[in-house]
Amino acid sequence: MTVSCVETVIEQFEETTRDAQRVQRETLRKILEENADAEYLRNFGLDGRTDEESFKKCVPLCTHQDVKPYIQRIVDGDGESLSILTGKPITSLSLSSGTTQGKPKFIPFNDELFESTMQIYRTSYAFRSRRYPISNGKALQFLYGSKQTLTKGGIIATTATTNLFRNSRFKSTMKDIQSQLCSPDAVIFGSDFNQSLYCHLLCGLIYSDEVQFVFSTFAHSIVHAFRTLEKVWQDLCANIRDGVLSERITDPAIREAMSKILYPDPELADRIYNTCVGSSNWYGIIPQLWPNAKYVSGIMTGSMEPYLKKLRHYAGHLPLMSADYGSSEGWIGANVNPDLPPEEATFAVLPNIGYFEFIPLERPVGEESESSAAVHYIESEPVGLTEVEDGKTYEPVLTNGAGLYRYRLGDVVQIAGFHNSTPELKFICRRSLLLTINIDKNTEKDLQLSVEEASKLLAEEKLEIVDFTSLVDRSTDPGHYVIFWELSSDATDEVLNNCANCLDLAFKDAGYMGSRKTNAIGPLELRVLRKGTFHKILDHFLGLGGAVSQFKTPRFVCPSNHQVLQILNRNVVGSYYSTAYG
Repeated sequence: MTVSCVETVIEQFEETTRDAQRVQRETLRKILEENADAEYLRNFGLDGRTDEESFKKCVPLCTHQDVKPYIQRIVDGDGESLSILTGKPITSLSLSSGTTQGKPKFIPFNDELFESTMQIYRTSYAFRSRRYPISNGKALQFLYGSKQTLTKGGIIATTATTNLFRNSRFKSTMKDIQSQLCSPDAVIFGSDFNQSLYCHLLCGLIYSDEVQFVFSTFAHSIVHAFRTLEKVWQDLCANIRDGVLSERITDPAIREAMSKILYPDPELADRIYNTCVGSSNWYGIIPQLWPNAKYVSGIMTGSMEPYLKKLRHYAGHLPLMSADYGSSEGWIGANVNPDLPPEEATFAVLPNIGYFEFIPLERPVGEESESSAAVHYIESEPVGLTEVEDGKTYEPVLTNGAGLYRYRLGDVVQIAGFHNSTPELKFICRRSLLLTINIDKNTEKDLQLSVEEASKLLAEEKLEIVDFTSLVDRSTDPGHYVIFWELSSDATDEVLNNCANCLDLAFKDAGYMGSRKTNAIGPLELRVLRKGTFHKILDHFLGLGGAVSQFKTPRFVCPSNHQVLQILNRNVVGSYYSTAYG
């Protein structure tokens, strides 16, 4: 993207956000006009009206459970109505990650959703490029497609990221914003994730002088890639030195594509070899191997925050930039403040990519200063995009052109100021409770804070947590929390017993602490896993047709997720109970 293009995109964003209220009304009118014939809207008696008042009066707030029967009819190919959720028939579906429940959700995907995604990409890229100008080069992007399946009704179903990558206009947009990938399509859509990852690394090294930035959808994916580099760098060097691809790559399409870019380059191989040999702990390996890289980018908020410490280790002096805010259901905001660290990232809502409402969330009297993220919020009537108040907390509600109307996203966000008249959102956590047995209420954020506190004890022993998850064990009386850890190396029983106590005490929810003191909840249990356990969970997810680009380690495993529970329980090598409450 040239300097003039960058400024044009930014000016378009500035113009759109100057009168966000007007743009929101126009956006809603357009969505409702284009989908006036949708059965869903007709069922609620909207009768073609497009004004905000009628829309809110007729159409109720909803969750995925409410629209699931409509989506299922699309999946099954209900012939009675082609216009079930949208005016035009839905021709493809996205699959959510499904890592917590063990079963992904179907979500409508169409051209409108693709266009809004591209607008988000262009906007955030323009602001990044203004701060960190990118010359004509390449991007080391760890992207992975997934299998496409046809539903009973003949609808293509795949992950949201694959729906993007396979769109013919995706490449042209990436070219426009100078995000040309190092890797050929065959690597992105390879049949085996490990082979694709190996070749992403190889392609990145081949074009090492041209790489301008490093990206993957989620921070987890970048960390996983460089953990893999630590193990396979010598093989990669040998491939580059001899110009011969490793025998570990058996996918014919990948082998053919790589043969067109892999040639003997002893000088490059020596440079990579000397860099890796000289790196005792892999600190700053990204700028060492890719000297022209300006930054590392990906979604780094929420469940990705635990990976930031390791990612900073690999990135060295390079800034980390959190990518934009959205979900499989649709996008909401772009990161237009690239200098903010990921923990403080905010996202400016684009008022023309959807119609947005916000449910005010108030803390009950007496819990205003509660440190726990797991407050049972009191809800008020939703307010419009420009009616939110700075510093207040809300749950976003989305209406888009892909068939979702007043759809609750289940997130908690805080208003962190305004860009012109559109709010900037700070992601706080998911609303859904994870750990609860009695009157306790603990969310993903609470779990994360507890693990961070206990990890300080490991840091003193030069150990780190590779990954973690949790469950509620009700097979005991009383029930208790179970935290699973995979560690970088073995720890002593003394250290792990102390960690179990620390985890237990770090849950500050009043309901939890009270229940522990009265033994209404049993002692927290820390279960240590074999190395590679979370890789097995990833492999299981991929076997279900998922894509690494979309994978998020489940921070809580539901009892219904039998296969993931089996993987965890089969790989437990030690169990430690808290004695913190006696």
